[in-house]
Amino acid sequence: MTTKQQLAQALKQNFGFDSFKGNQQEIMLSLLEGHDVFVLMPTGGGKSLCYQLPSLLTEGTAIVISPLIALMKNQVDAMRNFSTDDGIAHFLNSSLNRAAIDQVKTDVLSGKTKLLYVAPESLTKEDNIEFLKTVPISFYAVDEAHCISEWGHDFRPEYRRIRPIINEIGQRPVIALTATATPKVQHDIQKNLGMGDAVVYKSSFNRPNLYYEIRPKTSQTDHDIIKFIKNREGKSGIIYCLSRKKVEELAELLKLNNIKALPYHAGMDATTRSANQDAFLLEQVDVIVATIAFGMGIDKPDVRYVIHYDMPKSLEGYYQETGRAGRDGGEGHCLTFYSAKDLKKMEKFVQGKPITEQEISKQLLAETAHYAESSVCRRKTLLHYFGEEYTADNCGNCDNCLNPKKSVEAKDELAAVLETIAALKDKFKAEHIIDVVTGRETNDVRSYHHEDLDVFGSLPKTDRRYLNSLIRQAIISGYIEREIENFGLVKLTPAGEKFIKHPTSFRMVEDNEFNEDEEETPVKSGAACAVDPELYSILKDLRKKTAKMNNLPPYVIFQDPSLEAMATTYPISLEELQNVPGVGAGKAKRYGEEFVKVIKAHVEENEIERPADLRVRSVANKSRIKISIIQAIDRKIDLDELANTKCMEFSELLDEIEAIVYSGTKININYFINEVIDEDHQEDIFEYFKEADTDALGAAIKELGSEYTEDEIRLMRIKFISELGN
Repeated sequence: MTTKQQLAQALKQNFGFDSFKGNQQEIMLSLLEGHDVFVLMPTGGGKSLCYQLPSLLTEGTAIVISPLIALMKNQVDAMRNFSTDDGIAHFLNSSLNRAAIDQVKTDVLSGKTKLLYVAPESLTKEDNIEFLKTVPISFYAVDEAHCISEWGHDFRPEYRRIRPIINEIGQRPVIALTATATPKVQHDIQKNLGMGDAVVYKSSFNRPNLYYEIRPKTSQTDHDIIKFIKNREGKSGIIYCLSRKKVEELAELLKLNNIKALPYHAGMDATTRSANQDAFLLEQVDVIVATIAFGMGIDKPDVRYVIHYDMPKSLEGYYQETGRAGRDGGEGHCLTFYSAKDLKKMEKFVQGKPITEQEISKQLLAETAHYAESSVCRRKTLLHYFGEEYTADNCGNCDNCLNPKKSVEAKDELAAVLETIAALKDKFKAEHIIDVVTGRETNDVRSYHHEDLDVFGSLPKTDRRYLNSLIRQAIISGYIEREIENFGLVKLTPAGEKFIKHPTSFRMVEDNEFNEDEEETPVKSGAACAVDPELYSILKDLRKKTAKMNNLPPYVIFQDPSLEAMATTYPISLEELQNVPGVGAGKAKRYGEEFVKVIKAHVEENEIERPADLRVRSVANKSRIKISIIQAIDRKIDLDELANTKCMEFSELLDEIEAIVYSGTKININYFINEVIDEDHQEDIFEYFKEADTDALGAAIKELGSEYTEDEIRLMRIKFISELGN
């Protein structure tokens, strides 16, 4: 019987499949022939089988190096399900006690165990190295191999030690597998594992069934998510958040709105975390709200949507996490909420780390921002990032392709940019190129005397955003290369050199508009955001009247987003009104009666059926963190100290306090204000808010001038709203 026939027979006998997927069979044959093998295969392509099946057909035990304990446990359980003997697969990691470790070693030495999963940390332990030297090893499999590269999205320094340890234990063929790797990361993996001669198998990164969509993050995002999920009742979904705090809050909000959801993050105790994961796999809940720790190796084929509440730190992370949707080839909606402000926060997280690490992180975040803001086909951008060309102009399954923007002719601008790159000899980043081409004399430009070049100021009036977009689209079109691993330097390709000599038509689409207001997350405001513009207009008039009666600016009564929500969810009782963002019990009681009466009359008059899925219940007023902040302020705790104890930036603490006072709760922070803001400044800012038409921070900073800090203005705005509005 040939090896091919043996593989086919073993596939049917052990796993119940009639045929291989993609190039699985070729990968296995290469490994069985004794070659080192590098496998780049997207999530859902069947990577695990590429080493599981060969392990059953070879003498000895295959050592699988894997980074996550949860992933090992799942894979070991899966292998045991396919076999009559539990000893066929084991894992060796820190979760095992001495007796369990002894049992594993006994099974391995008896020859029962064909697959031994080991964490890289366990592999480096001296007693484990000595034990493995006594074991006949069939081959080594390095799973999640991108962890080797600093340029991967999940760098693990211990992965760098794998090759020296393999050399010490005993050389056998190595198969390295990953679902996400740019050409640079692939090179790093092969170099670090000493497998330059490996047979390389790359599957296409294109997942045609996945729909990619980016929306701006706004004050209505929680509401949008609830609506999105309720329209897909009974379908499985994952929501990724960057912080554990947001995971807990969002899971609680979903449950409050009758959505079966559970949280999952590394801060939970292992038993609860594992139980929540199992509940999702067994379909006892529809939604898991998680940090990125969730989903590695979770083989749930029918996840119908993946929502990113926060933009991921890299496109590798984004691709891997969205790849958990639609693994069965069915529907998979990948929805991401984007705010440039979130990425700026992430940049701060790496401050204090080595410069190289900071620079790498900055480059990865920049690529993520480019992807989110671009109007180019999402598929085209994503596949290009992973070194694959997508030739179709319209994939028909992403937001940009279904709502295409008009293209504009950019031949002259592209020629000017390419000539500038040539003049700078391929040694500078896009930002510097744009400074030169627009004639901006920065310190860097002057230090290199680039203001003396002929190309300096060749596009003086062209918008920077437009030029950034032009450069990105020229990269995708093959005129420019960005050397990400060389900190983003851009250089001409042969096609770019040819374009300079013989320019041809170059049409580009301008980026999506994401308002980058420093104060607030991008949010459109007004009637356009309300389901019922007529009601919104009525409520605005009522607010104006109420404000006049109370001698207050209208925004003190209710802010615009609260009116928008009222004109969308139609609250007809004070209890329902309290669930509107920015309206707490105090505000509802003080001003709500008239508003509820007007809404009720409007609903009855127009025979409006209030859709249940839009009546979003809010947990904002029940939030434990807000209660603890109010209690701390009552005890006159210094706000800087309070921010430290809550592990928050000072500005994040102010966000929480603002939410408290805007919901109608009265608090007194005079004890802190009197310590940090002089009396004249207090008076000036307070008077400004009395006269102002808006409470927007940007407008206040502009009007008051630079001698007043942002924190001073925010603190006084809190005092103003609390004293006069609540």
